[in-house]
Amino acid sequence: MSTLTKSPTRVAREALAVATKVLRPYAHKYSPKRYTQPQLFVCLVLKTFFKTDYRGLTTYLGEWAELRRSVGLHRVPHFTTLQKASCRLLRLPRARRLLAATIRRHLKRRRSVRRAAFDSTGLDCGYRSPYYVRRRSATSKAWQRLTYRRYAKLELAVDTANHVVLAALASSGPHPDTDRYVPLLNATRQQVKVQATVADAGYDSEPNHQYARVQCGVLSFMPATIGRPSPKPPTGYYRRQMRQRLDKDYGGYGQRAQVECTNSMLKRRLTSSVAARSYWAQCRELLLIVLTYQCMLVHIP
Repeated sequence: MSTLTKSPTRVAREALAVATKVLRPYAHKYSPKRYTQPQLFVCLVLKTFFKTDYRGLTTYLGEWAELRRSVGLHRVPHFTTLQKASCRLLRLPRARRLLAATIRRHLKRRRSVRRAAFDSTGLDCGYRSPYYVRRRSATSKAWQRLTYRRYAKLELAVDTANHVVLAALASSGPHPDTDRYVPLLNATRQQVKVQATVADAGYDSEPNHQYARVQCGVLSFMPATIGRPSPKPPTGYYRRQMRQRLDKDYGGYGQRAQVECTNSMLKRRLTSSVAARSYWAQCRELLLIVLTYQCMLVHIP
């Protein structure tokens, strides 16, 4: 069983331990050396944990001496320092190494995962009120309907045994999931050896089955229901197998609900929207949300 801790001090210490293994103390030998890179990463994690912005985080740190002592901060960073640190520390190569460090801390010496569940979820761009959107859509005229067609998209691979995120891909939506199975599987196999994957019908494709089973030696389970309904059997050998045999017990497909649980924990405990405006800033924020979740995750025996 897994849950998310509510202790900011524990989250800060976990984030500091992860960042110390991945990041150098200072970005350059001529840096002012007021704060280390791991300390700045902890501040970014706490910003997501407290659901605040850079200015709000500096207020938290200024008023919480115990929290500063837990990570060795002798002064409060300026909010612009934190903003620049996010652009530097959350670039994709560093974010992947930080995610790998969190996975190692959770899985210990284990390098193989029995079953990984794939899914994607969307987060709102900006802090608009859902009630405002629903009210405007109901009262406006047909040609004045208020709609938002773009959102930040987060794709996750989750260990069904303990809710640990094994891979995370950030992009913008909407776009179909059919061609996202292979990148998500490759990102997962870079971290751990996976025996089987379970995914919803959005990933259904015969080439996806062939890539997983033939080229990677990974069992793949997904309903063969994509496309228009038809009484004819689906095309492809593996898709016909899925139509004939797949149920909640076959291949442990019922455990796919664990990735839905992870998406729910992310949105309920952290955030269901991103404040960034540009594409790459949204991607960095999505990866920071996943890293914060990993630092908050606690396993209960």
